[in-house]
Amino acid sequence: MHERTHVGLDVHALTVVACAIDGETGEMFRTRLTPDHGEILAWVQALPGPSRVVYEAGPTGFVLARALRAAGVDCVVAAPSKLQRPSGDRVKTDRNDALHLARLLKLDQITEVIVPDPGQEAARDLVRAREDTRGDLMRARHRVSKLLLRQGIHYTGGSTWSQAHMAWLYRQRFDSPALQLSYDLAVEAVAETLDRRERLDKEITKIAYESPYTSVVRALECLRGVSTLTAFGLAVEIGDWNRFTGRTIGAYLGLVPTENSSGQHRSQGGITKTGNSHARRLLVEAAWHHRRPYDHPSASLRSRWEAATPAARARAQAGNRRLHERWLLYPERRKRPVIANVAIARELAGWCWSLASEAQATADHHRP
Repeated sequence: MHERTHVGLDVHALTVVACAIDGETGEMFRTRLTPDHGEILAWVQALPGPSRVVYEAGPTGFVLARALRAAGVDCVVAAPSKLQRPSGDRVKTDRNDALHLARLLKLDQITEVIVPDPGQEAARDLVRAREDTRGDLMRARHRVSKLLLRQGIHYTGGSTWSQAHMAWLYRQRFDSPALQLSYDLAVEAVAETLDRRERLDKEITKIAYESPYTSVVRALECLRGVSTLTAFGLAVEIGDWNRFTGRTIGAYLGLVPTENSSGQHRSQGGITKTGNSHARRLLVEAAWHHRRPYDHPSASLRSRWEAATPAARARAQAGNRRLHERWLLYPERRKRPVIANVAIARELAGWCWSLASEAQATADHHRP
C-alpha cells in the first residue's frame, strides 16, 4: 500500500461528506463539501499525499471519478452490495458511512466497479432507454386491453397487437364521452410508445455496426436468441469481456445458485441475482430460444452467420447444439422449465464470453 491518506466520500446530490485517514499519523480529517468537483479536488490535494479516494456507486454516476482521475488522483468506485458492515453497527449516518469507506479502503477491502468511458456509458444509456420503453409499452397495452375487458369487449380476430388488431382498436367507439376520451388516450399512448421503440431500434442497430463493439456484436449474433439488440446490449453492459473467465461470468451476472453450507451439510438455493441485472435479463430471454429443435436454423440466423468470421460461426454452432442438447436433458430429470432455462442462461453466458473475448482480442490486435 503506497498511499498515505485514504479518503471516503459519501456522495449525495447536494452534499458530499468526506473523511480521510492519515496512514502514518493516524490523524482523521472530516469535512462537508458541495458536489463541485473543483472543491472536492482542492480538499483532497491539501491532504498528506499520496491519497486514494473511494465512494459508492449510485445515482450520481461516474463523473466525479473521471474528474479526480483526470487530475491525477487515484479514485475507485465501490460496489454497494459488496461493502462489509459489522452486524452490530446500527448507527448509519453520512459521517459514519464516509469513515467506513475510508477504513475499508485502507484495509484493501473494497470491491471496485469498473468505471465506463463516456462513450460506453452513453451507449449503455441508449440500451436501457430501449428497455424502459419495452416496459412502458407493456403497461400501455395492458391499460388498453383491461379497459376494453371492463366493457365486455374482447378481440378474437387472431394474434393481438398486430396491424389487424390495431386497426380494430381504432374502430372501437363508446357512447360516454368520458370513456371515449380515456380510451383514445390509452390507444394513443400505445402508438406513441411503439414509435419511440422503433426509433430506438433503428439507432441501436446503426450504432451496433458502426462502433468499437461491432466485432463483438457480430460474434454474439451467431448464437440463437441473440439478436442485434441483445448482442449490443450485452456488449455495452459488460464492456471488457477479458476481465472474466468462462466460470466467473455467470457469478458476475448473478446466475449461480446461493449457498449456505457448513461442515458436511451443503445447501443451495435460488440464483444470487447479483451483478448486472440488465445483462442477466437478456440472457434469460435468449435462453428460451434454445428449447426449440435445432434442425432448421432461421433465415435471420443464417444471414447473421454470413456476416461473422468462420471461427465465430463454427464456435457458435457448437454452442447452439450443446445448449439444445442440455435443454433435452432437464425434462428427463423432472426439472421445471423456468429452472432449466436459468441453467441454460448460465451456460449461455459462458458461450457468449468465449465468442466475445476472442472477438475483442482480435479487434484489439488489429487496432492501430
